Amino acid sequence: MSQYYERPLKFRVMNVFSNHMVLQREKNIHIFGEAEEGTNVKVTLIHSNGSEVSVKTETENEKWLAILPPCSAELNCSLVVDAYKNSKKIDTIEYTDVAIGEVWLAGGQSNMELELKDCEGGQDTLKYDNNPNVRFYYTQKNPYKNKEFYESEENSGWQTFDSESARAWSAVGYYFAKKLSKDLDGVTVGIIGCNWGGTSASAWMNKEALLEDKELSSYVEEYENAIQGISVEEQEKAYDEYLAFHTEWDKKCGQMYVENPNLQWSEVEAVLGPCQWPGPMNVKNPFRPSGLHECMLQRVCPYSLRGFIYYQGESDDHKPHMYYKLFTRMIREWREEFLDEELPFLMVQLTMHRYQYDEDFKNWPIIREAQMDAYKTVKNTGIAVIIDRGEFNNIHPVDKLTVGERLELQALAHVYDKLDKKDAFGPVYDKCIYHDDSIELCFLYAQDGFTVKGEIAGFEIAGRDKQFVTADATIKGDRIIVSSTQIVSPLYVRYLWTNYAEVTVFGKNGLPLAPFRTCKKDETKTQVQTAKIQQIMEV
Repeated sequence: MSQYYERPLKFRVMNVFSNHMVLQREKNIHIFGEAEEGTNVKVTLIHSNGSEVSVKTETENEKWLAILPPCSAELNCSLVVDAYKNSKKIDTIEYTDVAIGEVWLAGGQSNMELELKDCEGGQDTLKYDNNPNVRFYYTQKNPYKNKEFYESEENSGWQTFDSESARAWSAVGYYFAKKLSKDLDGVTVGIIGCNWGGTSASAWMNKEALLEDKELSSYVEEYENAIQGISVEEQEKAYDEYLAFHTEWDKKCGQMYVENPNLQWSEVEAVLGPCQWPGPMNVKNPFRPSGLHECMLQRVCPYSLRGFIYYQGESDDHKPHMYYKLFTRMIREWREEFLDEELPFLMVQLTMHRYQYDEDFKNWPIIREAQMDAYKTVKNTGIAVIIDRGEFNNIHPVDKLTVGERLELQALAHVYDKLDKKDAFGPVYDKCIYHDDSIELCFLYAQDGFTVKGEIAGFEIAGRDKQFVTADATIKGDRIIVSSTQIVSPLYVRYLWTNYAEVTVFGKNGLPLAPFRTCKKDETKTQVQTAKIQQIMEV
C-alpha cells in the first residue's frame, strides 16, 4: 500500500483518548482530534459526583484542540465529545472509566521498550501485583502511514493492569509509575509508551529541527542520498523484501544462540549469511530520520503530561561527539510539540555494556557525558545514573526495576519536591584541586562519604601527553585523592571511561558514583568506532 494513501477526513478524536484513559491533574487538559473545516466541537468532563465542565472549540486546518481547566486527582469520570456542523449535532463520542492523575511519556529505544514479561522478576510482578494504580497507552508501532497504519491505530487504547495486557508494557515505565503512585498516596499514574528499539534520537525529531544545524543535518543528508533516484514503489518493495528475509534470518539466529550462547558473530554470519539489519534506509524504514516523530510522537501530542522519561543513546554511538547537540535539540522540540516549554525531562544515563568479541571503543562514555551535560545545562531535567546495572555481552540488561525506581527518585526530587537531591543521587563529580603529584576530586552529594564494593577501580590519570594509566585512588571523607607513580605532574583524571567495567564506588545511599572526566581536552583522538552487532540493539 503506497504512502500516498489518504484517509477519508471525518470528525474524530485522536486514539490516545479512550476508555480507561488518564488525564493530567492540576494542569490544563488538552483534548484534540481531526474534522472538516467548519466543524465545532464541545468537550464535557463529567466528574464522579455528577458535576460537569465544558469547553467549545472550532476546527482550524482540519485540526481541533479543546482545553479543559485543571482538575484534582479523581477516578470514575467520563468524557463526552460532541461535534456540530451548521449548528446541527453530527456525532457524539463518550469515554468512561476516566482517571485524573499523573501522566508521563516513556520515550526511547529498546531498553525503554523491553517488556514487563521479559525483565527480571517480571513474571512474578504480573502474577502478584494487585491494583497498582497504573494505566498504559502504547502508541502503535507502525512506521509508515498506509491503510494498515490507521486501522492499527483505531484498535489502540488505554489499558488497566492485568496479567495479559500488562505483559507487553514497558518494564521501566511500569516500575516508575508503580513506585510514583505509591509515593503520591495512590494517585493513578498513566504511561504513554512511545519507543522503538534500535532508534536514533534523529528518528524522533522533526526534519526541520535536524536541518537547522550543519552537523545534525548529516542524518537527513545520509538518508536523502540513500533514496536518491529510487521511486516510492521501489522503496516499498525493497523494504518488504528485506523484512521477509530478516524475519526468517533473525529466527534462525536466535535459535543458534539458544543452542550455543558463546557463538561469535562471525560464526553466525558464516552460517546464515550477512545480517542485513536495519534494512534499506527508505520511506518504510522505522530508523529513518523523523520517521517515528511523524508516525508515533505526533499521534499523541499535545496530550497533557507531567513530563517525559527517556532511555536512549545506544543507537547514536556512531556519532557520540554530536549527541549532546542532538539530544538537547530533541528535548526542546518535544517540549514545544506538547505546548509546554518547561516540561520535566528525566533521562536514563547509559549503563555499562560491551559485546564479548568487540573492542572497547570508548564511545559510550562520550554519550554518558553528553547525557550528564544535558542534565546540568537544560532546565527541568533529571538523570538516573544506572552505570552499575549493566550486563556484559547483553545490551538489554534485565533489571528494569532498579532503573524505573531511580527515575522515580529523580521525579520526587526534581518534579514533586518530595525528596532532597542528595537522596536521589550518588556522588557526582564537581571539581578538582591540583597538587604536585596528585589530583584531589570534589563531589556533589558525597557529604556522607563513599562505599566501596571490593577494591577501588576505574580511575585513570594522565599528564600533559594525555596518555592515561591506571591510578591509585584513596578516599578521604567526601573526597577522593588520585595519583600514580608513573605520572609526575598529573593534569587529567577520568573514572569508568570505558564501555564496560565493574563498578565499585558508591555513595552511602547505595547509588553509584557517576562516570566522569575532569577535562574534555584529555582526548588524543576523536575518531570513534562502533560495535558491529548493531541488530541486537532492537528488541
